[in-house]
Amino acid sequence: MRTKLSQFDFTLPPELIAKYPADNRHDSRLMVIHRESGKIEHRTFKDILEYFDEGDAMIFNNTKVFPARLYGKKEKTGADIEVFLLRELNSESRLWDVLVDPARKIRVGNKLYFSDEHDNDVLVAEVVDNTTSRGRTIRFIYDDSDENFQKDLHRLGTTPLPKEIGRKAEALDRDRYQTLFAKEMGAVAAPTAGLHYSDELLKRLEIKGVEFAELTLHIGLGTFRSIDVEDLSKHKMDAEYFKISDDAVETVNKAKAEEHRVCAVGTTSMRAIESAVSAENMLKEAEGWTNLFIYPPYEFSIPDAMVTNFHLPKSSLMIMVCAFGGYDLIMEAYKQAIKEKYRFFAYGDAMLII
Repeated sequence: MRTKLSQFDFTLPPELIAKYPADNRHDSRLMVIHRESGKIEHRTFKDILEYFDEGDAMIFNNTKVFPARLYGKKEKTGADIEVFLLRELNSESRLWDVLVDPARKIRVGNKLYFSDEHDNDVLVAEVVDNTTSRGRTIRFIYDDSDENFQKDLHRLGTTPLPKEIGRKAEALDRDRYQTLFAKEMGAVAAPTAGLHYSDELLKRLEIKGVEFAELTLHIGLGTFRSIDVEDLSKHKMDAEYFKISDDAVETVNKAKAEEHRVCAVGTTSMRAIESAVSAENMLKEAEGWTNLFIYPPYEFSIPDAMVTNFHLPKSSLMIMVCAFGGYDLIMEAYKQAIKEKYRFFAYGDAMLII
């Protein structure tokens, strides 16, 4: 039984972490992994068309990334600070859970100022509580409407690119770090497997008769939090909000009942559907919070295919992929990916497991 964290370690050359997305969404590379035969193919993402037929279903996460990273100054000292918005706790009192940097200098009672490009203070927040070493609860002091507050947040906030990408967000990231089906605002990270789908590719899949199902899982930082226990059964995932509608249930269960292929696009879609399994091993309508952590050995109920990116060593995402694709086969695939210089992480290349 493979449940030790150290088994999911590998050496990833830092230059393989993609700094920018492919020029066209569907031009990323695609590694195709056949679970039964163990065969591994090297393709381009738009070739995914060849692996799906009429009646098959793809499940997308339609969460939308909000511009969660704010740069500001501390009162009195004017020191530069960074605030990462995690989630809104109370919209009426404008209370937010955040991460702050540098944490040691940001204390309860401090006021934080956020200015526009002309140095006009647009937002002011007060630190009201400590939550973790880097975590704080802050209250925005803002007298205008909620609509204007949201507009100002979006104006000042920047796209929350993961630090591992190694650069600050640029104008292109507002569009490219968002899937084409992003609708429901609430994530601090993109469901990256969905980033490879272009308008053209979605249209061609539709013409071919592939059905689309959408669900929502708002990705928090817990998805990326490092695992610090060797025994995976002791790891606790942070809970994330998810919702699966009746429409999605109907689309997925029809494909399953007719023995068509059901494909989870991304680890977040996978977590959501595997958190909503009926007694008959079908998908059911659901809304709530999931802290499901999928690691080998795990019996999957809903999908028989998965699209995912290449993840970092010892991450919960990489561990889930091993549970779905089989430990030995996925470790071999990652070895080949490094040798063939596939691009890793949020803006990297993709893998289809069938």
